[in-house]
Amino acid sequence: MNPPADLLVLGAGIAGCAAALRAADLGASVVLVTKDALGMSNTSWAQGGIIGLPPEEEGDSPELLAADIEAAGAGLCRHEAVRLLAEEGPRLARSFLWERLGVSFDLGTDGTPDPTAEAAHSARRIYHAKDATGLAIQTALNEAVRNHPGIRLREHLCLVDLITSPHHCLNPARVYEPIRVHGAYLFDPGSGQVEGLLARRTMLATGGLGYLYLHTTNPPGATGDGLAAAYRASARIVNCEYLQFHPTTLYVPGKPRTLLTEALRGEGAHLVNRRGERFMARYAPEQMELAPRDVVSRAIFQEMAATGEPCVFLDLAPVADKLDLDHHFPTVMAACRAEGLDPHRQAIPVVPAAHYFCGGVLVDLEGRTNLSGLYAAGEVACTGLHGANRLASTSLLEGLVWGFRGAEAVARDLVDAPVPDGRDLAPWRMPEDPDPTDPLLIDQDWGLIRSTLWNYAGIVRTGDRLQRAKADLHYLNHRLERFYHEASLSRELLELRSGIICARLILNAALQNPESRGCHYRVD
Repeated sequence: MNPPADLLVLGAGIAGCAAALRAADLGASVVLVTKDALGMSNTSWAQGGIIGLPPEEEGDSPELLAADIEAAGAGLCRHEAVRLLAEEGPRLARSFLWERLGVSFDLGTDGTPDPTAEAAHSARRIYHAKDATGLAIQTALNEAVRNHPGIRLREHLCLVDLITSPHHCLNPARVYEPIRVHGAYLFDPGSGQVEGLLARRTMLATGGLGYLYLHTTNPPGATGDGLAAAYRASARIVNCEYLQFHPTTLYVPGKPRTLLTEALRGEGAHLVNRRGERFMARYAPEQMELAPRDVVSRAIFQEMAATGEPCVFLDLAPVADKLDLDHHFPTVMAACRAEGLDPHRQAIPVVPAAHYFCGGVLVDLEGRTNLSGLYAAGEVACTGLHGANRLASTSLLEGLVWGFRGAEAVARDLVDAPVPDGRDLAPWRMPEDPDPTDPLLIDQDWGLIRSTLWNYAGIVRTGDRLQRAKADLHYLNHRLERFYHEASLSRELLELRSGIICARLILNAALQNPESRGCHYRVD
């Protein structure tokens, strides 16, 4: 095994990169691992924006922001986490992202970031870079990470498992010790080998699990790898039933869904049915299109069910009357035109899709999990900020804040952190005569997982549907575990194993919670 680093960060979106940069600034030796090339993260896909510090004349305050987050969270938010983000987050977004990294936010006439509105926000506080804010942030983070002398970047490595004692200890007498994390086993698809990377502290920043659903805004790599590894290591995991669906993704039959940013409705776009009626008046008459995401998603679902149509439509005419669509929303316009759609002339077909995981590995206000040596930040973690439903544009900020705070906690904790002894930790052992990995089997199993979750644990749920899904995936899980232990290791197989574990976590949590709250909606 390699000599231990001070901090191993698994994942390189906003949470992972922020943690790596902050820890390295504080003198820690950092190894930053990413499954794909640097920059291929959910952060890069984020269109809408990040909560920033608006000008004083906007009349915003931490109290107003906290109230908006709590309202969206449907009474399940962790109040301490909400207060922390409301007080520290907007200033950190300005000082770190704009002032230090130079993220190319859209600027006002005074040369500072020009905030915009978004659904369920009571003030114009959203920093944005056209409709590709996440990409602008990720690009700046990539440059900073590559240029920092205290960070060693490892790309194209897949998480196999966390290295823990006593699970992976050669000395059986250590079974009496509490669980401690010492790094991770990582698979290199290029060489086909697994290496053990030791660290005094380990941070999960592996992102979400949206790819588990048939319709999703997430990239294919969002398979819940970190959550599954934490579960296998006995970390505490909570709120898995709360999976948020984005109300508006571009509907083109047979094509992956493309997110249409929340900012479109924030600037005045209308949801209409095929007859041109603004149907939100029947579901949320006061807030209309600016209602929280779970309300809008269910309204669209119910409208589709009532009309028998496969989609509804987003009318951008009210936005085009006051803004240049091509200038403000180039990503949206390009996606529409690629499908032969012209938002200036027609309403755009949209459907909801799985978007953001509000549960995860439980952490405290400094990113610590219940396992010694393990921290988590970003979508893989559950800080309690989102409660039962996420307020738009809080996710990037949460990743930034807890990435920072986790790194600062690591720097303090390193004073007493032991150095892992690789001589007492087992190297990874491959099967002696593995079966070849059949891609057709993997595709078939993914199809079953994704369609089962979409149909039975989607926007609207019932006990009968969830029980059926649990039984189906319980059987599949047994087959996959045998498959995993007998087949050649591959990225595809590792992701599939993570996917079935996370799918079952979602189903079990949804079954155990009969109360409709936020984005968990039980019609029974």
